[in-house]
This record gives sequence, structure tokens and C-alpha cells, in this order.
Amino acid sequence: MLVKDKLEAVLNVGLRVPSIMLLEVLYRWDVSSFFQKIQRSSLNNNPLFQYKYLALYLHYVGYILSLVLLTLPRQHLVKLYLYVLTALLLFAGHQVSRDYVRSELDSGYEGPLYLEALSMNRFSTALIAQLVVCTLCSCVMQTKRIWLFSAHLLPLVARLCLVPLETIVFINRFAMIFTGLEVIYFLASNLLVPYNLAKTAYRELVQVVEVYGLLALGMSLWNQLVLPVLFMCFWLVLFALQIYTYFSSRDKPTSRERLLFLFLTSIAECCSTPYSLLGLVFTVSFVALGVLTLCKFYLQGYRAFMNDNTMHRGMTEGITLLILAVQTGLIELQVIHRAFLLSIILFIVVASILQSMLEIADPIVLALGASRDKSLWKHFRAVSLCLFLLVFPAYMAYMICQFFHMDFWLLIIISSSILTSLQVLGTLLIYILFMVEEVRKEPVQNMDDVIYYVNGTYRLLEFLVALVVVAYGVSETVFGEWTVMGSTIIFIHSYYNVWLRAQLGWQSFLMRRDAVNKIKSLPTASDLQLEQYNDICAICYQDMKSAVITPCSHFFHAGCLKKWLYVQETCPLCHKQLKSQSQPANATAAPAQDILPANPNPAEAGQGELVATTPPGQDASLSQGFNLNRSLKTL
Repeated sequence: MLVKDKLEAVLNVGLRVPSIMLLEVLYRWDVSSFFQKIQRSSLNNNPLFQYKYLALYLHYVGYILSLVLLTLPRQHLVKLYLYVLTALLLFAGHQVSRDYVRSELDSGYEGPLYLEALSMNRFSTALIAQLVVCTLCSCVMQTKRIWLFSAHLLPLVARLCLVPLETIVFINRFAMIFTGLEVIYFLASNLLVPYNLAKTAYRELVQVVEVYGLLALGMSLWNQLVLPVLFMCFWLVLFALQIYTYFSSRDKPTSRERLLFLFLTSIAECCSTPYSLLGLVFTVSFVALGVLTLCKFYLQGYRAFMNDNTMHRGMTEGITLLILAVQTGLIELQVIHRAFLLSIILFIVVASILQSMLEIADPIVLALGASRDKSLWKHFRAVSLCLFLLVFPAYMAYMICQFFHMDFWLLIIISSSILTSLQVLGTLLIYILFMVEEVRKEPVQNMDDVIYYVNGTYRLLEFLVALVVVAYGVSETVFGEWTVMGSTIIFIHSYYNVWLRAQLGWQSFLMRRDAVNKIKSLPTASDLQLEQYNDICAICYQDMKSAVITPCSHFFHAGCLKKWLYVQETCPLCHKQLKSQSQPANATAAPAQDILPANPNPAEAGQGELVATTPPGQDASLSQGFNLNRSLKTL
């Protein structure tokens, strides 16, 4: 059943590709220029080309037929292709019979076949060909009445019976007319089939719209027709035909620079209509999805497909390409201009793919650095991918600057690649700090400060890059040519990449400053208190050589509690609000007997207090608090 389902899925896509190819041809076909060429040629006197408006109507009828074939159910579509295949086989039988009759007329021999070897060879070849055609037609139509497809055997039977050659010509025409009448009878007997199908489809559509609505109808058609895969296959066929046409017309080998230009021009040729542009959009989406899937597999192996992220489906890159193509009027340009514009658009798409790869790799690399996993192969894969994401965007920015003159738009394009490299650099530095802490075999007290400074540094660099882009754009607008689109882009870029970045950075600084002030306001535990407490930090599960005491009498590492306060201003154990103390940071702590519980066993005392002060339903929050050491390192 699995093989059958896959075969049906392939047929469902493959049999609909010619419908989109027909739509592509009809869109490219200029009827007016076609009839102008006909008027200048010898076909002008042909009655078939005298009625221009009839041809225009047939042009629109072709659109309707293409859409019908595109939306036809798979079972009826298979039957239609079988009928078309049978008609082609009958036409091939007619061609074989006509060629045989012409060869016999040219030879002029009317005697017995076995007396002349050439005549016998011609007869044997034609007979075998006609028998093959009849057998194939019978198999395709799933009928045992093979005589329905045997009319083209009449000239061969007549020649075997020594009928004169002039009579065989008339017999061949009679066979052709008889076959044509059979086809007409078949079409007439199935004349109401399209009407019945349309009636049934209309009834089902009305029912679906009444029950589920138009959105459900659109989603159902989208899934049944598999439109993304269908348009991708259509575009790949179009692109393959374009490449084949180029290489079949050239004898000399092509240089590397010529191959790049050929690649861009072939893509430009294959996106000159709305249908081919949609095909390119879906193709880019699937290519992006494949690259991101390979990135996940390279980092995590088969475990990457257990928790798949729906954000990395490749649709972002396809939608980006579609928006840029529509905004710039891509399909209306000449081929050479379209190729150069496509190079910039594809650069943006590749930069978006690299950014998505960084979004996949960043948490994996940081988690790998914070964990105790000593697998060298895992670390090599993570670091090698980060090095690639560090070097390749910078190389792309350098190469595109070699081909185009620097302006505001180009600066916006290459700034995304520069930001990607900066983000990767920050991720690698934090990973190195985690590995240094792992080698030391003990936590570094000020590690969170170092990580904050690293994050702050590359965030500041990102802010400076965005600020340079805005400044360059403003200078071009003031001293150069002012446009509405340019001003709009500058405003959007200033708001999202400058103002919001500055606002988030300032909020982060204020939160950190408040957390530091709260930690300084808490009393520091003395050696006697730590000895009597005799427990580990509930956040990092490490022994406490120094600790701070919360107003609710809980002991924590100062650094661990500071990380927790970045998230929320409550105690990790009892969730009471941690308010700043009035006493200074170096004030003497309260006596141990006033802070420690009366239970002589500190561990049991801590557990008892936890049960007493924790409201119901807080188990999940406590479990999160107990495992904060690794999860909060990325802050």
C-alpha cells in the first residue's frame, strides 16, 4: 500500500504539470503579433486564419481547459490521459499504414509477397507495428475487443490478397475514416461526462462552503492539488529545458564565469510569467527547507527530526523572493536586466537562509558548551558550522561589493550578512567561555558578567552597523535624490534596527543594574552560617563557599541569584518578592540562630520550609528553579 500511495502521489503531481505548461505557453503567446506574421506569410489566404476573433476566443478556451485539467480529480485525469494515449496510438497506426502504402506505390510491385524479399520485409515490419498498436490500445482501454483498433490492418490484408495498389489507397482512406468515426462515436457517447463532473463538483463546493467556509475550501484544494510541489516540478522542467536548449546549440565548452552567467540568465528566462515566478518561489522555498534540514541533521543527527521547529520551513525565503520580485517588477524587465536583479534578490534570499541556519545553530552550540558532553564529533560539527557562518556571509558581502557600486540599498543588503557574522562571533566567544569553565572543573564566580560584556559588545556592534546604514541613507536622501520608497525604508530601518535595539539594550542594562543592587542589598552569609546550613545552592546544585541570604532566609550563590533576578524578582524557592534591604551590602548578617530553622538537620529544615511556604501547583516552577544553572548561562 505504501508503494501504491507514493505512486498515486507522483501521478497526482506529474499528470498536472502539462496543465501549467499550457498556461505558461498561452500567457507567452501574443495573438496579435501571431496574426501579423500570418498576414505577411503565404498562409494569409487560408480560411483557418481569416477569423482573428475566433482564435482569440479559442485562446481563452485554452485557459479554461487548462484550469479544468489542473483541478480534475486524479481518477478522471488518469482516464483522460489514457484516452489521449489511445488517440496517439491510433494516429501512429495510421502513419504506419500510410507509409506502407506509399512504399508499395513507389516500388510498383503487385505480385505475391513471398516472391520479393524487400516487399516481404516491408509487409512484416508494418504488420508487427500494427499488431503492437492494436495490443497497446486494447491494454490501455482495458478491453478484449481488439477489433475496434484493427482498422489500419485492412491495407495489409488487402495487399496480402493481391488487391491492386490503387484499390489499397482507397482501403487505407476507408480505414482512416472508420477510425475517425469510432473516435467521434466515443466522444458523443461521453459528451455529458464533463457536464456531470462539473455539476457534481459544484454541488460539493457549495456544501463545503456552507459547512466549513471558503478558507477550508481553499486549504482543501491546496492540499489535494499539492500546489507547492506541483509548481516546483513545473519550474524544474522549465529550467531543465532551458539548460538543454543552451547546451544543445553550443559545441565549445563554457568557462566558469560563463556558467554563472548562464545560470542567472536561465533563471531569468524561467521567471518571465506569473506562473514561472510562482514556480521559482516554491523552488526556492524547498531548496531553503532542504538546506535547513541538512543543517539540523549535521548538528544533531536523527534527533533533529524528533522536535522539529515549524519556524524553519523555508517559506520565509520564498515569500521574501516573491515580495521583492513583485515590488521591483521583475517579470516586466528584459532578460539581461532581470538576471542582474535576480542576482541581488538571490543574495538576499541566501542571507536569509544563513540567518535561519544561525537561529538553528545558536541554541545548540550554547547548550553544547554549557553541558558536560565530551563528544569531540559533536563539538567539531557545531564549531565548524559556526566558522562557516562566520566566514561565508562576509565573503558574500565582499563579492557583491566587487560587482555593484555602493549605495544605500546595497548597504542595507550587505548589512544583514555583516550582522550574521557578528552574531556568530558572539556565539563562538560565549561557547569558548563555557568550555573554559568546563576545563576549570569549577564555576567561575563572575562568568555571567563576562558573558554579559561579550553579548553587550557584539550587540553594540550590531547597533553601530544599523546606525551607519541609517546615517548613509539619510545623507543620500538629503544630498542626493529623494524618493518616497527610500524615505520609508529609512524610517522602518531606524525604528526596528536602531530605536528598538537601543530600547532593548537600555532595558537590559536597567534590569541588570537593579539585579546587582538587589544582590548588594542582601546580607552575606558568614562562615558559621554556611557551616550550620550545610547545604548546596538550590539553583546550581554546587557547594556554597559564599552565599547571600534572602529576606525569606534562603541561601543562594550571589551569581546564581543574580541570574534568577534577571528573569523575575521572586525567591526561586518560595516565590516571595525580594525587596531591597535598607542596610548596606557589607553589613553584618543576622545571627545564625535567628535565620536558620530550629531543625538541627539543615537539609530537612530546608525541605520543611519549602513545603510550608510553597502554594499548591508550584511544583513545575520549583523544578525549573532547581535547574537554572545551565539554562540561565545564556543570559
